[in-house]
Amino acid sequence: MVRPDQAACPVSVPEHLVLSVVTGSRAYGLETEDSDVDRRGVFAAPAPLFWRLDKPPTHLEGPLPEQFSWEVERFCVLALEANPTVLECLWSPIVERVTPAGEELLAIRRAFLSRRAHRTFAGYAQAQLRRLDPERPKWKQAMHMIRLMLSGLHLAREGEPLVRVGAHRDRLLALRRGEIPWPEVERWRAELAADLDRPGVCDALPEAPDRRTVEDYLVTVRRASL
Repeated sequence: MVRPDQAACPVSVPEHLVLSVVTGSRAYGLETEDSDVDRRGVFAAPAPLFWRLDKPPTHLEGPLPEQFSWEVERFCVLALEANPTVLECLWSPIVERVTPAGEELLAIRRAFLSRRAHRTFAGYAQAQLRRLDPERPKWKQAMHMIRLMLSGLHLAREGEPLVRVGAHRDRLLALRRGEIPWPEVERWRAELAADLDRPGVCDALPEAPDRRTVEDYLVTVRRASL
């Protein structure tokens, strides 16, 4: 749903969307019958709108339920910072809409990667751990904590995040159902944390992202909207 403060916005998500993907449980392969369809996207506001005092929004919600989209510049900034949620959008196996500008964005997705991702994925998982109460764990949240660590470890070793969980699916779903005792969950988490801390684990990733390639892409998108 579009919020009231977005109603007068000159930017329309459907009109300016360059990429729309499904994320969340359905992209991970962890969906149940009750799972929502979480959509994330990238829109490109027309360049002349940036010449005004009131700038285009950095993100918009809707118009579909559970849909959230970033303006392309904001998306690129977050991806360069190795934001796990944003990076996983670039590797989602379910692409619902892609324009030529979206295809170019997917084509340069490795330009966003760097060893910083090792810290951000681990940091997001650690933040989720701090919110978990071992006495009354929220099992879905615990599952996503482990899934995020698996994704970060795969990224460090293979050079891309693990979105579709594949062989980990049954164990992760058992965790979501609360069928794995908390001490075993903690052992699993500790093993993954140790693997993430091993020397050389990030050798598949470059030291820094390719900002030049990303900036050239952004300039091309802006010029195309003049």
